[in-house]
Amino acid sequence: MNIFFDHGHMVGMHGFVWLFRLVLIAAVFVAVWGRSGRRGRSRHVSPHEILQRRLASGEITSQGYEERKRLLDRERSASP
Repeated sequence: MNIFFDHGHMVGMHGFVWLFRLVLIAAVFVAVWGRSGRRGRSRHVSPHEILQRRLASGEITSQGYEERKRLLDRERSASP
């Protein structure tokens, strides 16, 4: 007796198809939820924090940092 056939019908494979569909749906759900979840949990990073990180990593010099900081401070005081 073959477990995959019951009176000419494929019984065992039907279960595998449903299992595959459930796994596929779960993978899509995790991919979408994971992407939006990370976005929702991230906090806003201010321009000053970005500037400080760039200085700390050596991407800009202290002179460049001061110039950019002055520009940011000037824009902040000019905006309502």
